Amino acid sequence: MDMEPAVRGSGGVGAAHGHGSSASACFSGGVLVDGPRTQQLLLHCAAALESNDVTLAQQAMWVLNNIASSQGDPNQRLTSWLLRALVARAWRRLCAPAGASVACLESGAPAPPRGRGRAMSVTELADYVDLTPWHRFGFTASNAAILRAVAGRAAVHVVDLSVTHCMQWPTLIDILSKRPGGAPALRITVPSVRPAVPPLLAVSSEELGLRLANFATSRGVQLEFNVVESAATAATSPKKKKQPTPCQELASVLSDPPSLGLRDGEALIVNCQSWLRHVAPDSRDFFLDTVRTLNPCLVTVTDEDADLDSPSLASRMAGCFNFHWILLDALDMSAPRDSPRRLEQEAAIGRKIESVISEDGGERSESGARLAERMRQREFASVGFDEEAAAEVRRLLGEHATGWGVKREDDMLVLTWKGHGAVFTSAWVPS
Repeated sequence: MDMEPAVRGSGGVGAAHGHGSSASACFSGGVLVDGPRTQQLLLHCAAALESNDVTLAQQAMWVLNNIASSQGDPNQRLTSWLLRALVARAWRRLCAPAGASVACLESGAPAPPRGRGRAMSVTELADYVDLTPWHRFGFTASNAAILRAVAGRAAVHVVDLSVTHCMQWPTLIDILSKRPGGAPALRITVPSVRPAVPPLLAVSSEELGLRLANFATSRGVQLEFNVVESAATAATSPKKKKQPTPCQELASVLSDPPSLGLRDGEALIVNCQSWLRHVAPDSRDFFLDTVRTLNPCLVTVTDEDADLDSPSLASRMAGCFNFHWILLDALDMSAPRDSPRRLEQEAAIGRKIESVISEDGGERSESGARLAERMRQREFASVGFDEEAAAEVRRLLGEHATGWGVKREDDMLVLTWKGHGAVFTSAWVPS
């Protein structure tokens, strides 16, 4: 696409929408600016940044700024977040290293996103998680697989690798309390390290464990909760400036069975909820090999069903454009645009986009199909979900907007929005 006509014809402001059920577009100076054209502008800007072409990037940003709106429809909001990420990347890669002033980005684009969000109370976190089924879907599907795997077992040990601060476990505890023959003894182990991503909690893991233990006691379930410091963190001298990465810390936790306190006779569950995408792509095989050496009776993996780990910035931009509209569109039907809970979720989406577009490393998700291939290569076998699990997910979705659905892909369950895959959950055993 030739940039010049787009620049000459971009004198107005309008909406770009190409994903949702209602089609909308804007005429900017007589030029139709629709979803595909917006995507092409974003891709041109990404390509310009990859080739260090500041002038072309600046032109594209100027046009995109006439399309984007942080208060507009879902596609305008998505474009706004993508543009912010491009501006942040341009500043980091082209301007700041060269000592240039911010004038090199005089595109009128919004400022890059800052901060990682505020820390929530436990009640606020529950409201955050309940706004859409984005997280609860994985909780529900994984819990169903866990319940099948531990049927009849007297002791269960869950190693919880998640970013949602144990919000999955009250429901599991409640179900276990009603198990015929009595509830098993339950242990939950969490690592002291977690990715520095939303949602953030204003309560320590230890305090959270005490609250869970009190809840379990009220349900007649014996719960032991442990927070394990990684060997990498413990071994790091205060004099050393270079700290281990979250991936390195996580791997060290799982590769040290004594720190996990594994016990004979326990059914070991490794639960990965929105976690694997925070492990560096070139370290994921090592991470899974480490999980396998623990010989768990079940591994559950839930993550976003998108391939955003390409080395090409343009490819990652296309992936973000085609994926992140899903939750933005769903939020438009779930809460008013000025709702604090919605704004916090949108800010979390913006942070993910910034991680993928403007930063090297960070969150790089891979689709469920690619994850399944990786798991099989690491000698795991998939475990299918029964109809009862699917029915439980459908009951959950019945509490939310009508656009949500669930489908089966091989042995996975996939959360969908208007037919588009959003989040997958899969279950695995060492083969």
